[in-house]
Amino acid sequence: MLTISIDPVAFTVGSHQVRWWGIMAGIAVIVILVIMLREAKRIGIKRDLYGLFLWGIVGGYIGGRLAYVIYDWDYFVANPLKIIGFAGLAQNGMIIGIIGAALIYMRVTRMRFSTLLSIGDAVVVGMPLALAVARIGCIINGCCTGTVAPNLPWAIVYTHPNSVAPLNVPMHPTQIYHLLWGLIVFAVVWRLRGKFKPEGCLAFFGFCLFAAGDLGIRVLRTDEPVLWGLRQAQVLDLAIMVVFLPWLITRMRRFKKRTLVTELANEAEQEQSHED
Repeated sequence: MLTISIDPVAFTVGSHQVRWWGIMAGIAVIVILVIMLREAKRIGIKRDLYGLFLWGIVGGYIGGRLAYVIYDWDYFVANPLKIIGFAGLAQNGMIIGIIGAALIYMRVTRMRFSTLLSIGDAVVVGMPLALAVARIGCIINGCCTGTVAPNLPWAIVYTHPNSVAPLNVPMHPTQIYHLLWGLIVFAVVWRLRGKFKPEGCLAFFGFCLFAAGDLGIRVLRTDEPVLWGLRQAQVLDLAIMVVFLPWLITRMRRFKKRTLVTELANEAEQEQSHED
């Protein structure tokens, strides 16, 4: 079994605790920014990206916090002053919040939708790696725990009193499963850069792939079901796939059809020029 005895509190500032979760979340933000800028330069996006990134951070916080509050609604109704805070952010709520903020930014700045899709292709490369980095904080913190698994050889056990997980209880290391899945998705998406056409298809594929794995991992989580026996995050995973997968297939088919028509037209034009 894997024993975690690290203090989740990295240091304190006065009476305020700075936990490793927050530190790793900050590093994750830097990771996604660096990779997004790198990919945007490779793709040839010249538009200023920092404004959009800032909107994404705000949207990610609002979406992640809102999903977390809805999940534990009874607690926050009884403690409304704690609704605004950083103690809990739901991963998939963050993703949906970022997407929503990007769409609003596009409307406000009159950005072309095709440009936003190209930026999405740049963002999705770093997204799974950033989420994997953030999961390191979850591992130390003891949050996002799995079901009890006393006979699992690789079960995780928390022993530090500052951990938010039940102490000395062997559980599925779902935080590690999430981390590994993030690394796998990052490797796949990195490999497929430039292979998906037209713009936006890599982003749609990356979101769907990540959601599919997240959907399966959360079967082992302890979150309470909210709809049809599914956890809240699983419902959001399904929503992502239901929206993006058909969109991905449709865009790729239309692009292939347009490409084929263009090639046939070029061939006909070349034949005509040879005859002339």
